[in-house]
Amino acid sequence: MKSAFSFPFAALTLFAGAAFSQDQAVAEATSSSVLYRLIFALGIVVFLIAAFTVGRNRAKTMRSKVSEMHSLPSFHGAVTLQYAALGIVLAIVLHLILGRPLGLGGAVAASLVLGGAGALFGLSTIKADFRARTFTERTIMVALILCSLVAVLTTVGIVASLVVETGHFFELYPASEFFFSTVWNPRFGGGSSLGILPLVWGTLYVSAIALVVAVPIGLMSAIYLAEYASKSVRAWVKPAIEILAGIPTIVYGLFALITVGPLLRDYFAQPLGFGDSSSSVMTAGLVMGIMVIPFVSSLSDDIINAVPQSLRDGSLGLGATPSETVRSVVIPAALPGIVGAILLAASRAIGETMIVVMGAGAAAKLSLNPFEAMTTVTVKIVSQLTGDTEFASPETLVAFALGLTLFTITLGLNVVALVIVRKYREQYE
Repeated sequence: MKSAFSFPFAALTLFAGAAFSQDQAVAEATSSSVLYRLIFALGIVVFLIAAFTVGRNRAKTMRSKVSEMHSLPSFHGAVTLQYAALGIVLAIVLHLILGRPLGLGGAVAASLVLGGAGALFGLSTIKADFRARTFTERTIMVALILCSLVAVLTTVGIVASLVVETGHFFELYPASEFFFSTVWNPRFGGGSSLGILPLVWGTLYVSAIALVVAVPIGLMSAIYLAEYASKSVRAWVKPAIEILAGIPTIVYGLFALITVGPLLRDYFAQPLGFGDSSSSVMTAGLVMGIMVIPFVSSLSDDIINAVPQSLRDGSLGLGATPSETVRSVVIPAALPGIVGAILLAASRAIGETMIVVMGAGAAAKLSLNPFEAMTTVTVKIVSQLTGDTEFASPETLVAFALGLTLFTITLGLNVVALVIVRKYREQYE
């Protein structure tokens, strides 16, 4: 029965925080505001528990007087709780829609009145033939559907906001120059050149170096863990590799800025005549490659382990060595899933910001020199939206056009990866 009323508890607590976080009378003192919200949320929880208890006890009393009831008393208590929660939600929603005219005390009173009315109505439904269990299960199903729609609606909202603001940008700046110009030179006040090509080049260049680092290391690690490592070695090596995925990106950025960048400058860039900057595409690419190793390694390991053992046994039975079996049987069988893992890692690398900011610099340029400072689309999105700038200017709205372009690129990679992985699963499940 916990599932029956855990959702109303969470929803009512969120509604209460939204309703009173901006209340002028309460917001004068932050500590008092927090205290009042906690008291209100606690009161709601106590009230709903009381509604559930009363409904359940009344159903128990009725059950002792009749020969048979369709649902257990706990389901009738859950129905009473749900109607009481509905009344409180309506009170809070009305308080929000009307612009919070009731104040804190009036909102609490309205919640008690409507919640009490809902509880009384729930008590009136307690009858021997009432299908309280079906009612409760349908309520839970509706709650689950609403939760599943959150991700979909969030994606729709993100895309809609990007498309609308991108449309405003192209009303002020020609799309042909945005997509085909090779110069990125925003000047607030007019005369800007906002070509995306240098940013796309920097993004793809850094991501390519990251994949050159991550794919061989991650794939070889996965093969070793899946085919050669003992259980004891696998038990600590695999978690150790996956720790890399839990390190904050700002830490990777500091590592690139303080350690990797100066080493590359002193031992490679300067001796070979490629430049003297510690901020470079190579710096960001190497560190980003280390960061995405767990994506390639963990996913490839799971995919290789999913290859049927019968394929290995057949190859070994024909006289192939373990290495030949891995090279000629296991890897080709797991190749669609491995490609999907690589594409997912590429999407993660393309969307990275902090490592690029601290490791690659902020220069937008088209160059093949990996030891020069460059930048990516994500870095420029952040820079264009920070500072005291006019939101309606092209120099600010361009961030949404950059975001939509990046979203399209990563979405395409994710779609390709999902298609490949789905094809792989259909083949071996």
